[in-house]
Amino acid sequence: MSAPISNVRPDPDKVLTDIVDYVLEYRVDSKLALETARNCLIDTLGCGLEALSYPACTKLMGPIVPGTIVPNGAKVPGTQFQLDPVQAAFNIGAMIRWLDFNDTWLVAEWGHPSDNRGILATADWLSRNAITSGKWPLSMKDVLIAMVKVHEIQGCIALENSFNKVGLDHVLLVKLASTAVVGQMISLTRDELINAVSLALVDGQALTYRHAPNTGSRKSWAAGDATSRTVRLALIAKTGEMGYLSVLTAKTWGFYDVLFQGRAFEFQRL
Repeated sequence: MSAPISNVRPDPDKVLTDIVDYVLEYRVDSKLALETARNCLIDTLGCGLEALSYPACTKLMGPIVPGTIVPNGAKVPGTQFQLDPVQAAFNIGAMIRWLDFNDTWLVAEWGHPSDNRGILATADWLSRNAITSGKWPLSMKDVLIAMVKVHEIQGCIALENSFNKVGLDHVLLVKLASTAVVGQMISLTRDELINAVSLALVDGQALTYRHAPNTGSRKSWAAGDATSRTVRLALIAKTGEMGYLSVLTAKTWGFYDVLFQGRAFEFQRL
């Protein structure tokens, strides 16, 4: 007889807890980091607003059901749309990345950390609802701190780990980083946030659409798709939905064995 498979829930993978504890506990007090984030925000918004002059981009904008308006929803800059935070994240992420002019990070896995800027939708949605409840909205410093953290998470993983080499697209890192930060923004507990980040890794990950013969325009809206998914997963985790604690390391069925050729992530810095 084969050995029974244990049904005991494991401890969370260390990568999950490292990401979550960084997001919850690290204090961003570097003036240079915050000033850099501010400049990046201005640049990113400029890229997005310019993209609105291209019909190929604007045809994808707006609510899923035409005419839908969400009370206290997130505004999409440069448009008339006021949307739920999931669809607003898609809109903002798509317009930012459409022209492919936003910041680039070239390491083992290349990418655009400002693709995570779909988190602006969550910040706006939370702030509008806070104001209607007589509470303080998020400050711009809160937004800049969130930006620093998503850049650090995506950047540190990308330093040593190439997803392109195993046929996966780097928007995986956008989904992972933004889920962690959006989860913190909507006040998930530590356990809920671990669950949310694990759900981002359980998700089917995007194949690459930037190599012949399958190069296409999905490249321009994939970041919006990834950031919208992060908001959805964070909200699911907030309901108390379970996570998958050995999502990376589980033998046969975990991310490393299924999608990363059996190798664990490597890090230069934690």
